[in-house]
Amino acid sequence: MKVVVVGPGAIGILLAGLLSKSKEDVWLLDKDADRAARIKKNGLRCEGLTSFKIASPKITSHPEDVKDADVWFICVKSYDTKNVLKKIADHVAPQASVLSLQNGIGNGELLIERLGGARILLGTTHMASTLLEEGSVRHAGEGETVIGRFDGTMSVTLKDVRELFLKSKLPIKISKDINGVLWSKLVVNVGINALSGILRLKNGRLIQSENSHKILREAVTEAVKVAKRKRIKLMSDDCLAKAESVCEATAENVSSMLQDILNKKRTEIDFMNGVIVRQGESLGVKTPVNALLVDLIKTIESHYSHIV
Repeated sequence: MKVVVVGPGAIGILLAGLLSKSKEDVWLLDKDADRAARIKKNGLRCEGLTSFKIASPKITSHPEDVKDADVWFICVKSYDTKNVLKKIADHVAPQASVLSLQNGIGNGELLIERLGGARILLGTTHMASTLLEEGSVRHAGEGETVIGRFDGTMSVTLKDVRELFLKSKLPIKISKDINGVLWSKLVVNVGINALSGILRLKNGRLIQSENSHKILREAVTEAVKVAKRKRIKLMSDDCLAKAESVCEATAENVSSMLQDILNKKRTEIDFMNGVIVRQGESLGVKTPVNALLVDLIKTIESHYSHIV
């Protein structure tokens, strides 16, 4: 099986490295040719819960180099999905499948619109990774990856991806309600990511202060109300407890949004808390805490050059 991981970020590098243990043909695709060349020269490295070094990783910036791939893992930021599709759409083979392992809600719809629904798989992973520098990550949290199709049906490709993960000794589960799974992760993320980015705290610290803990609880509670109004079946009966357990399990993790802010990059706030605010407005559900978190993150983004 030939596998392409699109995006050499924190999760992309971790995933490519871990999947390489399967002995399958694993590639990284980078939009930046210069960075791809540097990573090819310097290799991939991981420390933390897992350690690996890949001296000569298979990486390219040309999607035509991997046009015979069987599975494409999309691991780019949500706001880059449209641009990635423009670059790879003509090179994804008719029999290939495309699996989104991205944050937030809306990526699957974009993939289906451009590539057709039959080949699209959706998923979420609870593995946590921190980008240390180009080609180097810290594996900061272990967890299951859950994949599925929008229509809930089983496919050969789902089974192939599950086998790939199992050969790499990675926990994986196939769900018949992947939309519920994605929303369940979103509900947790809206309580953690923006708050950690604003406060510049690792995940575990968010529940050690009553003040930040209160904000986390209120953000999650609003998200749950929106999900219930949409009649989405969440995977946990107590989403607040789930968010708290995620904070504990990934206590030393620097959230993806905090990583973006520290690196003065655009965040995925529109695909996380922003989803709750927009959906809340359309459904008549008030989401003042999530709205405030969105405004604060956007303020930080627009004033990177002035932050002291």
